[in-house]
Amino acid sequence: MAEIAFHEMPDGRRIAYRFMPGAGPAVVFLPGYMSDMAGGKATAVFDLARAKGRACLLLDYSGCGKSSGEFADGTLSRWREEVLSLIEAHCPGSVVLAGSSMGGWLMLLVALALPAERVAGLVGIAPAPDFTDWGNTSEDQARLAAGETLWADNPYGPERTPTYAGFWADGQANLLLGSEIALTCPARLLHGQQDPDVPWAISLRLAEALRSDAVRITLIKDGDHRLSRDADIALLLDAVGAIAGWPD
Repeated sequence: MAEIAFHEMPDGRRIAYRFMPGAGPAVVFLPGYMSDMAGGKATAVFDLARAKGRACLLLDYSGCGKSSGEFADGTLSRWREEVLSLIEAHCPGSVVLAGSSMGGWLMLLVALALPAERVAGLVGIAPAPDFTDWGNTSEDQARLAAGETLWADNPYGPERTPTYAGFWADGQANLLLGSEIALTCPARLLHGQQDPDVPWAISLRLAEALRSDAVRITLIKDGDHRLSRDADIALLLDAVGAIAGWPD
């Protein structure tokens, strides 16, 4: 795997990334909330891109992984800015955006910010657009609106999962599912029907909201939220390869 490098933002944030040069479109993998580019799905996509001589970009959002900053300062808008800056620096042509969970929301926001001709396609893995809205009760939203930080048990690690008021407010300002999403590129959505965190109906809502007619959903009946089993990752790689036009 390519060595970790650092991209400096205008305010001094140092964003850790790995970039594999190669034929395009470049695949940009966007991890989920509190995740980073060392995860199994990101690594599998990167390794296959390298084997096929294709361009691929991984990154850690500020406050995550090896990037600088505090996670408490993170927002979708802030992380979108970082992704767009790295795309501008390393991916001059078209891109395929692949996003896992929260990364699936971020991939939509990044795609909407890019010229349409530069977005070759989307691959969502348990995509979670608007989770600040449907993922919180009205009582919790009132607490967040009042500036509180919420903490929840984390089934994937020892540290509890925070929801910061700033992240929640920014998410509420970037809701997408309530109207048409003006993206016409092909999209593939993968979702486990045993997902305890993001209901698979969210992928159905996303497919309905996307303007594109070239949207396919794959539901994995026994799949969980992470979709990190070998069979799940094989489905992901097939979807990425189909959208990016990788040879078999």
